[in-house]
Amino acid sequence: MDIIAACREAGTYRGAAQIAGTAHKTVRRVIARQEAGGAAPERARRGRNYDGVAALVAERVEKTSGRISARRLLPAARAAGYAGSPRNFRRVVAAARQAWRREHHRGRRPAVWSPGEHLVIDWGSEGGLHVFCAVLAWCRFRFVRFAADERAETTLALLAECFEVPGGVPGTVLADRMGCLKGGVVASVVVPAPEYLRFAAHYGFRPDFCEASDPESKGIVENLAGYAKAGLMVPQAPFGDLAAANAAAAAWCAEVNGAVHSEICAVPAGRLVIERELLGPLPSLRASIGRQVTRKVDRLACVRFASARYPVPVRLTGAEVRLRTDDGRLLVIMTAAGQVVAGHVLVAPGEASVRDEHYGGPRPAPRRAVRPKTAAEKEFCALGPVAEAFITGAAAAGNTRLGPELAELNTLRAAHGEQAFLAALDRAVAFGRWRAAGVRSILAAGPGTADPRAAGDALVLELPVVPVRPLADYAIGGLS
Repeated sequence: MDIIAACREAGTYRGAAQIAGTAHKTVRRVIARQEAGGAAPERARRGRNYDGVAALVAERVEKTSGRISARRLLPAARAAGYAGSPRNFRRVVAAARQAWRREHHRGRRPAVWSPGEHLVIDWGSEGGLHVFCAVLAWCRFRFVRFAADERAETTLALLAECFEVPGGVPGTVLADRMGCLKGGVVASVVVPAPEYLRFAAHYGFRPDFCEASDPESKGIVENLAGYAKAGLMVPQAPFGDLAAANAAAAAWCAEVNGAVHSEICAVPAGRLVIERELLGPLPSLRASIGRQVTRKVDRLACVRFASARYPVPVRLTGAEVRLRTDDGRLLVIMTAAGQVVAGHVLVAPGEASVRDEHYGGPRPAPRRAVRPKTAAEKEFCALGPVAEAFITGAAAAGNTRLGPELAELNTLRAAHGEQAFLAALDRAVAFGRWRAAGVRSILAAGPGTADPRAAGDALVLELPVVPVRPLADYAIGGLS
């Protein structure tokens, strides 16, 4: 029997259930669906114990680019009212991180290397010893050397040796964001250090840097650093002699470059013969990589080097800079950013290499400012620039009675009014009347005096075009 008909017949859920042979809860659901128009009623969503902190988790995951851990975030969630278990909270954070990475995945593709294009470099360290690794990307030719530090001088010296071993310079050197090679970062774009730029210009390659926190973009050399540590540093540690360590590294490189590479299924030394033809030539001289000295900029915005003065921008007064000589020039480098702020040709001791751009322009002519002292001077100078120009001009003209005449000028001002007196004073400056009598005569002449001006350019006007009638239209009768 139909459940709805049975309910109408019995009048109760339980009676209809006995007639229809079902449970009273089923009868109640069928009647509720029928009263809702035939659609199943919406179920209320069950609340979860992390609903109150879901927005907090999403915000922190977004802020940290999906890197925050559940352990780090749990105290903040507890403070926000989360009372669930740490295990359940770890699931919530893991789901939020996975959702963020799914929406922000950059997408990757396999690297395609061209012969002679890229050399990838990196530093590694193990037990206080540093290892410099480089790989020619196309032929997989590997270069490994050890060093005591990772300073810019050491890096550039090893990079120069890395160019000399294969016998050429690649088009681009790709590195991570090494502190020794970068001068700064602007909008996530790395600005190479000036010393590195000069080195790159000397050898003729383009410096390039990986994206921040993206080791996958240079995994070709990351793997080499791991192999060097496992195959060289760990078995032979500790190294007592750096020269012996580098000899062992050269022998290891010769061995691995002569074996078949698993990625390219070829011998790197054999492919280097092909790639060497496409590498840039080595310069005739190796780049000069020297040490730098530190100086403090004095109050004249200058640094002293070899008993000579070299100016820098005025804003660096009191700052510490580094000095470096290169091919007869002195380079001034900022200590913090590594930026070259000034360059000078070396001069003899006792001389100064002054450049106007460091002081904001050419040296201005000496100017003696007007500084009133007495009451009469202060009252007169209160008129503004015109009064100062009158005093300066009168002093230059040799008016020895300018001081006593200021009282007379102040009296004229009170008698004729400030506006008329200012106009007369301005006219006196224009025509070189530097005495009180001259100002008095201008005031006596009144405002009707002529104001001569220099002749200007010719006035050119474009007249409108009017229609022209022939002379025959003006003939009288039949006469022409």
